Amino acid sequence: MIERILKWILFKLESRESLKTLGAQRSFQWRKTRAEHLKKFPACAVCGETRRNVEVHHLELFSQNPARENDFLNLVTLCESGNNGVVCHRFFGHRGDYRRPNPTCLEDVKEWRDKLQRP
Repeated sequence: MIERILKWILFKLESRESLKTLGAQRSFQWRKTRAEHLKKFPACAVCGETRRNVEVHHLELFSQNPARENDFLNLVTLCESGNNGVVCHRFFGHRGDYRRPNPTCLEDVKEWRDKLQRP
């Protein structure tokens, strides 16, 4: 019984990753790239959140261009559960649809970061 439950949990985790990547396979180097990026940029680029779940967002989706998966110029840190309930990754990185990139992501991030930092 426990073995079946563990297999089910593993299946769900693998399915979640597949949904997140739109079925594209991560490169063997992705974990290292992600860790290096988060070490240098640990806070959400919009709201500054560091305590909650932060994601490394690809400006150009790696599922559409795998060659840019580990390109540091293609990455920005965004949170999954930021201040005031805003989910910066979904809102600024994908405009609500994880299947599509936001072509103006960096401009949107800068604009909203500036707005949030105003007194």
